[in-house]
Amino acid sequence: MDPLLPGIKNPEDLRQLQEDQLEQVCVELRDSIISTVATTGGHLGASLGVVELTVALHRVFKTPFDKIVWDVGHQAYGHKLLTGRQNDFHTLRTRGGVSGFPKQSESEHDHFGVGHASTSISAAVGFAAARDARNEDNSVIAIIGDGALTGGLAYEGMNNAGQLNTDMIVILNDNKMSISPNVGAISKYLTRITAGKHYNRLESDLWDMLGKVPHGSKAQILAGRIKESLKQLVVPNILFEELGFKYFGPLDGHDLPLLTKTLQAVKRLKGPILIHVLTKKGKGYRFAEEDTAKYHGVGKFDKAEGVKVVSSPKPTFTGVFGAALFDFARKDSRIHAITAAMPSGTGLNRMKESFPQRFHDVGIAEGHAITFAGALASAGQRPVVALYSTFLQRAIDMVIHDVALQKLPVVIAVDRAGVVGEDGPTHHGVFDFTFLRMIPEMVVMAPRDEDQLRHMLATALAREDGPSSLRYPRGNGQGVSMDGEPVCLPIGKAETLRQGKEVAILAVGSMVYPSLDAADILMQQGIDAEVVDMRFVKPLDEALLNDIWHRFDKVVTVEENSLAGGFGAAVLEWAASRKNQPVNGPRVLNLGIGDKFQEHASRDQLLEAMGLDSAGISREIIKVDSWGLDENQAQSAS
Repeated sequence: MDPLLPGIKNPEDLRQLQEDQLEQVCVELRDSIISTVATTGGHLGASLGVVELTVALHRVFKTPFDKIVWDVGHQAYGHKLLTGRQNDFHTLRTRGGVSGFPKQSESEHDHFGVGHASTSISAAVGFAAARDARNEDNSVIAIIGDGALTGGLAYEGMNNAGQLNTDMIVILNDNKMSISPNVGAISKYLTRITAGKHYNRLESDLWDMLGKVPHGSKAQILAGRIKESLKQLVVPNILFEELGFKYFGPLDGHDLPLLTKTLQAVKRLKGPILIHVLTKKGKGYRFAEEDTAKYHGVGKFDKAEGVKVVSSPKPTFTGVFGAALFDFARKDSRIHAITAAMPSGTGLNRMKESFPQRFHDVGIAEGHAITFAGALASAGQRPVVALYSTFLQRAIDMVIHDVALQKLPVVIAVDRAGVVGEDGPTHHGVFDFTFLRMIPEMVVMAPRDEDQLRHMLATALAREDGPSSLRYPRGNGQGVSMDGEPVCLPIGKAETLRQGKEVAILAVGSMVYPSLDAADILMQQGIDAEVVDMRFVKPLDEALLNDIWHRFDKVVTVEENSLAGGFGAAVLEWAASRKNQPVNGPRVLNLGIGDKFQEHASRDQLLEAMGLDSAGISREIIKVDSWGLDENQAQSAS
């Protein structure tokens, strides 16, 4: 049998196929996704689970005229393959290649850029409102997973859609998973709907029967009134209908003919529609079906043997954080761990297993996690909220209003800080220094290695008069010794790691070791550099800075954060506010992430491109050492 997928250059080609050919397309889509992700890494399980749904969507709707909005985008690989990106799909998540998420600049079929959860319904309402304002008649469809439905933004969008009563379709992809198994009342609610499918079938059969008896229409009207009264007691889909949505489901999300017929039918209906489909995450790949959490997002693997866990002699920052918090929690019953749908991703599995009363997975609800932690702290507990930097962005107001303003001792562990590699601009955590530093009462720390992380966690937990944050990168630590018990650091005190005479390098967090290596390179060039681990972005070590300002005429700050408002900016603000400052202060160069979104590539490639590896840091410092020379001399020195 000849393959069909290579002949599908765009969705119109898919619509030209015969119905009995579509199942083969699904098989080929799954095979292409598995083969590519095995080579490049990526989000595997979610895309495998929606293959039939993706084919049905592009069979019934005509993009880019009709607007399909994916939530998060983990499940959009099949969509990419059907919309003109087959030839480039092998470059998935590699530098300059196909993005791992829908991206407007990549294809006219990617109608809205995504990467964070719970945005699709709000975006779809926007597309629908724009269509209505132009008196057009295209369809608008949002696909949202049950995991993303734990986010409050989804309900804000549904509420607005019901108010506008505009024509749009929401497809709820229910696979009982986000990254880890779903938790909370919404998950239980959807389970009740699934259990009620026999009721829905009985309702339909009864309706048809009453329509066939004499005066059947009157009987249907009476039955309808009775149904609405009873429904609120026994059928849980009333929530969606009270929000203004016509509810259909639950449907088998792998029954392609059923999905296609349903979409064709509801396409003609008016007002907001919600279609509830049941899918299996990882469908079609045995390993992914058996371990959905492991195969949510994977690195390269052997397609035939699956993912093999290879342990590194160097522990991960996440693992060290989780182990240290567990040790603290064993000794202090006030400590609570909070995460937003990522117990394993944030290193909290041991807390979950050993202290279930003090472990809280709140779902994809970062804002709630922070406010919840604030109340715990108000009640005398010691909450630690572990979030990825990119997701903490969604809770800035709660950090300011519900925690810092009240000087509550909440600890915020900021995981995946800095560039995170192949997930790209939606996931790089490069703004947390900036938005945390601006908040009064907040202490902002960044460990240079895994041992310092333990000490900073101890420091944060010991603080009683306000919130503290510590941020650390994705991946392995330095492999340093972690002997002895963690101790509290003096807040706001830096540590000089290398003495020098000609240039001072003030580094923080993940940039400390590259700066030490850069100093070795500089010494080979005859430049003697001092290296300081600042440790605290807020408060700064002003005594040390005063000393640096008097001893050096060249100062370089290095951070893996946006330069706008980051650590380097804090140093410059301090310098500008100094009293009795020298007439000729040192020249200052800030190294960090410039004013642009960084694309997807490996972490090493990104750091090299931004000049934040040891070679790049030393290269820029050689230029600093050339300040004051004429242009030809400066070029020669560099």
